[in-house]
Amino acid sequence: MATSPEKNAGAAAAVDAGAAARDGSTGAAAANMEFILDIPLEVTVELGRTKLLIHELLKLGQGSVIELSKLAGETLEILANQKLIARGEAVVINEKFGVRLTEVVSPMERIERLR
Repeated sequence: MATSPEKNAGAAAAVDAGAAARDGSTGAAAANMEFILDIPLEVTVELGRTKLLIHELLKLGQGSVIELSKLAGETLEILANQKLIARGEAVVINEKFGVRLTEVVSPMERIERLR
């Protein structure tokens, strides 16, 4: 009885998967993924920026207001290890600040920003 090439390819893939499971390479790949998932990242939400002269900085005291570059209600930037990953808006949840994501930067856009 003749078998189709598709059936032979499927059988070969099943044998390869079984061999990988026996020799532990699938487990190693899962362990590598677990290792990557446990790497800590610094996540920052940027409200705005400004530049101050040293003498302006020295004049700051309790109650001083620093004017930032962004307008109230403008989109905030969310950074992971100082790389833009998303944009969002400020929210208050149980008397704590949070950020509602409104846009997640696509992987292609993230790659373009690396150049």
